[in-house]
Amino acid sequence: MKKTEIVFATNNLHKLKEVQQAVGNKIILLSLKDINFKGEIPETQDTIEGNSKQKVEYIFERYNIPCFADDTGLIIDSLNGEPGVYSARYAGEACSFKDNCDKVLRNLAKKKDRKARFKTVISFMDQHGIKTFEGVVEGTILEEYKGSDGFGYDPIFKPVGYNETFAEMTTELKNEISHRGLAVKKLLLFLESYLP
Repeated sequence: MKKTEIVFATNNLHKLKEVQQAVGNKIILLSLKDINFKGEIPETQDTIEGNSKQKVEYIFERYNIPCFADDTGLIIDSLNGEPGVYSARYAGEACSFKDNCDKVLRNLAKKKDRKARFKTVISFMDQHGIKTFEGVVEGTILEEYKGSDGFGYDPIFKPVGYNETFAEMTTELKNEISHRGLAVKKLLLFLESYLP
């Protein structure tokens, strides 16, 4: 299979690296920087699916190149689904990963139910339209940070069936079982049929 270039509409280099590892060398992923996109892609929808589609439409309409975008949310039952679509900016617009984790831990301080799930929706768009791929992983929010790898909420999220957080896992294991990993697998299966 010849190598195909596809844009991954993200400025998050952690995500780009994670997904490039998962797709291997069949596909060259271009970042927004690689296509000279500057600025912000709007994320004004009230669902993870909606944001994912909005991002990919925004880039495809401007560059007319096959591309995909993802949106991910951490959904915590006892916080009525928060942070959800606001996961990246839960503690404010210019917040750090740690700020977000600290806010979750504060909000869960007096709650017994710490069940949560990560949900990723990847939208892929080309001249034929949009396809979406979803990955969900169930888990619990710990009471303290564990591990130093990963990013985002990884140090406080322990997936069901494992004794370590995403931040304690190897990238290979995380890619195998994570919400983004599961959605990427579905995307790759689709791309197998899409590529020449």
